[in-house]
Amino acid sequence: MAEAERIIGTPDIPEAAGAEPEHTDKSAASGERSDSREARESDGLAEASGSDSGSEEKAAQAERPRGKRRIAVLFTVAVLAYALDLISKIIVVAKLEHHEPIEIIGDWLRFEAIRNAGAAFGFGEAFTVIFTVIATAVIVVIARLARKLYSLPWAFALGLLLGGALGNLTDRIFRSPGVFEGAVVDFIAPKGFAVFNLADSAIVCGGILIVLLSFRGLDPDGTVHKS
Repeated sequence: MAEAERIIGTPDIPEAAGAEPEHTDKSAASGERSDSREARESDGLAEASGSDSGSEEKAAQAERPRGKRRIAVLFTVAVLAYALDLISKIIVVAKLEHHEPIEIIGDWLRFEAIRNAGAAFGFGEAFTVIFTVIATAVIVVIARLARKLYSLPWAFALGLLLGGALGNLTDRIFRSPGVFEGAVVDFIAPKGFAVFNLADSAIVCGGILIVLLSFRGLDPDGTVHKS
């Protein structure tokens, strides 16, 4: 009997012994799946990080052409304002200076050539050099500000301001009585108002536009401040 039990019971021993390796194999498989899952998560985080950095680079690349277009608008407006002012002054000096004023709208608006040593609209004639320095400083500030310009309205405003400042500064430098003391050519004479020129008009229009943009909370870099 004992011999039979021994013979029958011997097959159970390998099964019992084999159970432990099976458990070990399952643990190893589970560990491998965990490692694979962690690797996939790590790859996913790396891809997400790469995607974020890629999107930031694309945004920066998109901003650069946009800024360049705004700078192009600024200098285009400035060149047009400067050219119109310069051409008008050349014509006025050649055709109107030392001649009778030309009535455009009766007594309400005339073209009359005068030389103005002061600021816009004839103010401050005793401070010609100071106004020349101020105009130069304005031009330098606008040129530096252009590097951070991303707003189209600001580009128009600064372009008008730059063109007008350059127009009157040209007169200060090249016209008599001397360098940095030259008198500006004015010719637009409304009734009951100071005589001015196109450069003065550009400066005033640009200044008004800048004030309006500031009240609206729009900065030159395109950001908007809400009150």
